[in-house]
Amino acid sequence: MFAYYARLAVRSFRRNKVLTALMVVAIALGIGASMTTLTVFHVLSGDPIPDKSDRLFYVQVDPRPRSGYLTGEEPETQMTRFDAETLLREKRGERQAMMSAGAVTIEPEGSTLQPFNIDTRWTSADFFPMFNVPMLYGRAWTASDDDGRARVVVLSKVINDKLFQGADSVGRQIRVEGHSLRVIGVMDTWNPEPHFFDLTVGNYGREEDLMMPLSTAMDLKLGSNGNMNCFRDGAPDDDSNSINAPCTWIQYWVELDPSKAEDYRRYLVNYSDQQRAAGRFERPANVRLRTVMEWLTFNNAVPSDVRLQMWLALGFLGVCLVNTVGLLLAKFLRRSGEIGVRRALGASRGQIFLQCLVEAGAVGVVGGVLGIGLALLGLYAVRQQPVDYAKLAHLDGSMLLLALGLTLLASIAAGFLPAWRAMQVTPAIQLKSQ
Repeated sequence: MFAYYARLAVRSFRRNKVLTALMVVAIALGIGASMTTLTVFHVLSGDPIPDKSDRLFYVQVDPRPRSGYLTGEEPETQMTRFDAETLLREKRGERQAMMSAGAVTIEPEGSTLQPFNIDTRWTSADFFPMFNVPMLYGRAWTASDDDGRARVVVLSKVINDKLFQGADSVGRQIRVEGHSLRVIGVMDTWNPEPHFFDLTVGNYGREEDLMMPLSTAMDLKLGSNGNMNCFRDGAPDDDSNSINAPCTWIQYWVELDPSKAEDYRRYLVNYSDQQRAAGRFERPANVRLRTVMEWLTFNNAVPSDVRLQMWLALGFLGVCLVNTVGLLLAKFLRRSGEIGVRRALGASRGQIFLQCLVEAGAVGVVGGVLGIGLALLGLYAVRQQPVDYAKLAHLDGSMLLLALGLTLLASIAAGFLPAWRAMQVTPAIQLKSQ
C-alpha cells in the first residue's frame, strides 16, 4: 500500500511541478538555515571532556581588599600565585593543577628554520592525567620536577614535527628564550574545544604548543599571558608574577569524586578564614567550586550571537513550514473531486489521510536532502569567517541524523493539517459537483 501511495505522490508531483518545487525549496531553505546554526551551536556547547567533566572543578577564592565588597558578589575568577601554590602543596584533591598561558620564542639549532613564536602552557604535573592528555613519545614531568624547577618541556605533535620531523625527540635539547631545555615527552594530537581549562586566552581555536613546569617558567622569568588583576600596590620587587604579588593570574583546577565536592568547599572556606586571620584576606570567605560545564555556562562560552542566530533560524524554519502547509492545503483541496471519487469507490478516510501524508513526507524528504546540502554550504561559509570557532563548523554523524529526523518531523508536521482537511471531503457533494 505504501508503494502505491508513493506512485500516486510521484504522479501528483508531475502534474504540479511548480507548486511542488516551491514546497521543496521552502523546506530546503528552512532545514539548511536551521541545521547550519544548530551544528555551530552543537560543536560550541558540547562537553569537552565528557568522561570527567563531573569530576573536574574550577576553584575560586577571594583575596581582594575589603573596599568595594558587596555581599553575594562573585570572587576573583583566578588565583594569586601564593594561594595556588599553597593549595597545590596541601593536596586536598585526588589531583590538582595550577596553570597559566605563556608565549615564547623557539630558537632552532642546527636547522635552516628561523626563530619562531609559539603559545605555551605553564602548569604542574597533575595537568596531564587530570585532562587526559595523550602522549606520543616519552612522559610528562613529575611533582619532583615541579619542586626542583626542572629544565624540561613537553612538546605538541605539531612542534615536534616542525623541529624534529616527527621523530622521537625525547632527550633532545631545544632553546627557548635563550635557555636550553630537555624534551621529556611529546603529546599526541590534543585540542579540547572549548578551551575550558583556561578561558582567559580565548574559548576556541587555541593549541598548546609547549608545556613547561610553572615553577620553571617563573624561575626563568618567562612571564605569562592572559588576564591579570592586581588589587593592591605591586610586589616588593615589582614583579606581578612573584609569589607575594597581590595579583590574580593563575587558573586552578582540582579533580574530586563528586560526592566529596562539599567537603572540599568547606576546606576552601576554612582556608579563606585562615588567610583572613593571618591578615592576607580581608573579605568574608567567598569561594566557588564549579564543574566543567558549570564553568563554561558561567563564562558564557557559547557566543550570544550564535544563540541568537540559532533561534532566528528555527523561527525561519517555522515560517517555511507555515508556507508549506498553505501550499499543501491548496494542492489537496484543489483535488477534492479526485478524493471524492476515491472515497466513493471505497477508500476510507484513514487511507486518504495516509496517502496525503505520504505525499507530504516525500516533499519533505526531497527538501531535506537539498537542505542538508545547503547546510554544508552554510557551514563552509562559517569556516571562512574570522572567528576563533570557525574551523570547528563541521556536520558530524549525530547532526546528520538530527537533520534527517528534523526533515521527517517537519514534513509530517507540515502535512498533518492539509491531510486532515483532505480526508474530510464529502464524496456525495464532490460527485454532485462533477
